[in-house]
Amino acid sequence: MPKKNRAGAEIHGRGPRLCGVPGDISLSAVCAGFIAVAVSYAGPMLVILQAAERAGLDSDQTASWVWAVSVGSGIVGLVLSLFTRQPIVVAWSVPGAALLLTVLGDYEFSEAIGAYIVSGLLGLALSVSGLFGRLLAVVPRPILAAVLAGVLLPFVLNVTQAMLSSPLVVGGLVVAYFVGRRLFPKYAVPGALAVGILLSVVAGQAQDPELSFALTVPVFTVPVFSLQAIMGISIPLLIVTMAGQNGPGLVMMRTNGYEPDDKLLLSGSCVASVLFAPFGSHAINLAAITAGICCGREAHADPAKRYVAGAFGGVFFILFGLFSATILDLFAAVPSELIIAMAGVALLGALQGSMQDMLDAGPHGRKAVEAAIVTLIVTASGIAPLGIVAPFWGVIAGSAVHLLLTFTRGKRGTATVVEKESPESVPAPGRVQP
Repeated sequence: MPKKNRAGAEIHGRGPRLCGVPGDISLSAVCAGFIAVAVSYAGPMLVILQAAERAGLDSDQTASWVWAVSVGSGIVGLVLSLFTRQPIVVAWSVPGAALLLTVLGDYEFSEAIGAYIVSGLLGLALSVSGLFGRLLAVVPRPILAAVLAGVLLPFVLNVTQAMLSSPLVVGGLVVAYFVGRRLFPKYAVPGALAVGILLSVVAGQAQDPELSFALTVPVFTVPVFSLQAIMGISIPLLIVTMAGQNGPGLVMMRTNGYEPDDKLLLSGSCVASVLFAPFGSHAINLAAITAGICCGREAHADPAKRYVAGAFGGVFFILFGLFSATILDLFAAVPSELIIAMAGVALLGALQGSMQDMLDAGPHGRKAVEAAIVTLIVTASGIAPLGIVAPFWGVIAGSAVHLLLTFTRGKRGTATVVEKESPESVPAPGRVQP
């Protein structure tokens, strides 16, 4: 009998079995993959464009950067989704790109490329050793779930502000989503997207794009390795990528009932980072926000068939990368409020799951829930002391509080762990399976 994961999906042995893929394809999964990529291009991609502009890169170098992160992410996501039969969503490091906004202009672009390669190699060493996965396993599950909830919460809250700016488009999209959840839950997200696009056209908020279909030509930059760039770019980039993207990405999958192979997934992403770095890619990693779109119930009712969303997300990333200039022009014609609202409703299911896991004390006791609430507050605050993103500080703060609440002095002055409270004494909501 095949093993099953917590979401009820079979854990298949590794190896591509393409013969069964056509039967697993569904409109909801394809739409989930498309929306995940669309959200990446409509929001996080702007950080790359701003960093490129501040660093003084020319249009060819900027287009190559977009090509590298898109095609690299797409290939890894497509291959790993089909190989593992899990919804693997891979993207570029958003906090990494935000970091480059402040430091990229201080170095030659060739030195930055060398620093990207070093960062990818350091990440590969952490991934292959399994050290990063072991570090995550030490942290109580409610704290990890709180990190994910803190990352997702601002995206959902942004819908309220978008509704004030564009009540017709955003309000209609939100209503369409919940009507869809009631009448045809499998197609609630694509239905809401269609309504949102229609309303934006009717309201005159959609612009007429000037499109030119041309393949993006990647530009190869010979890397130069300098100690200054390694210290100023490689180390901070590694920290924010592992803490702000790969960690929440793994937690996202576990929250939705999957058991990801952290060595395989992180190693594959880091190898892609190294290979695509000479073309401008700063870091390729597991997605956290958009992974919630492909891992949740909106992608498919059956968790075992959600891998199709990850695979099609990879396909769309590749297509978008090949025609990156055209796609960027197309998204510029869509009102930003539509993209914000679409991301918010698509992530509601993921936020619900992470909140439930955060409040479920389980074997850790209610003190873990107290620590998790601290984690949620710090992560959702968006603070970034020393240039390190909020999820990292959320884990640190929550772990410190949990350690303070659960450790005491033994009779001979040695540190001992306080006996964990019985989970039966802790009121916690039951886990709702996707």
